[in-house]
Amino acid sequence: MNAIELQKLSYLYGSVRAVEDITLSVEAGEVVAILGPNGAGKSTTLLMLLGLLPPRSGTVRLFGGTPQAAAAAGRVGAMPQAGGLLPRSTVGDLLAFLHEVYSQPMPVAEALDLADLTGLAGRTVERLSGGQAQRLRFAMAVIGRPDLLILDEPTAALDVEARRAFWMAIRAYAGQGRTVLFSTHYLEEADANADRIVVLDRGRVLADGTAADVKRRVAVHTVSVRHQDFDYSVLPGVAAFAVRSGRAVLTSTDPDATVVALAQAGLLRDIEVAGAGLEDAYLALTRAEV
Repeated sequence: MNAIELQKLSYLYGSVRAVEDITLSVEAGEVVAILGPNGAGKSTTLLMLLGLLPPRSGTVRLFGGTPQAAAAAGRVGAMPQAGGLLPRSTVGDLLAFLHEVYSQPMPVAEALDLADLTGLAGRTVERLSGGQAQRLRFAMAVIGRPDLLILDEPTAALDVEARRAFWMAIRAYAGQGRTVLFSTHYLEEADANADRIVVLDRGRVLADGTAADVKRRVAVHTVSVRHQDFDYSVLPGVAAFAVRSGRAVLTSTDPDATVVALAQAGLLRDIEVAGAGLEDAYLALTRAEV
């Protein structure tokens, strides 16, 4: 049985179609990233998954039943971008309360350790930094040991070290056979941590597959040479270029023509040619929708 089944899911805000006929299945144990620009329909889709928004059309099934049934059984945990923290409560009080709600919760101490909050159990939520509050939301989402964890921009307020620790915790949690679905604007996080990537734009699925699958969807390559004083944008195939650490990094839709032109211009120094990165593929896919 799949953890998630979406069939022709749609939602409208007035006359604006935020989600349009999304059909998507997620197997139990998968880690899936949802990517897309602002307004792509990511958060709306997650809200319908959680049963917090009724679809205009289509169906949502979690573990073969309704989102409400899965939530009532303690099989779903969610981490929103913001909110969800009761004022004047301490970190420990909130987790202790949730510990009593679920039938088979993890110990409070384990949830604190998983979210790197052990030393903050007595601190009130008003005194938490943005990153600490995000880690508390994560602890609240996992303390019930849900089979499905849904995360909306989970690392938005975290620094680099905290983000690394967060993804280590997610991988450990998913390694127990649980399903994780997350939205993010950090493409490197999706590339490094997701088994599968779904790209949304204007409420529709543009791509669905592994990171390698998504990269292969676009005919974009990166051509890199030692930087010289030259306007690389005039070369055939070059869609964009940047100078990084003394190298000119060219995004090309026709790498053969670009390399030939570099040679003709006497600019062929320490050349490297690579397939599209996830960021290149993502930009190519979403810009094609404009």
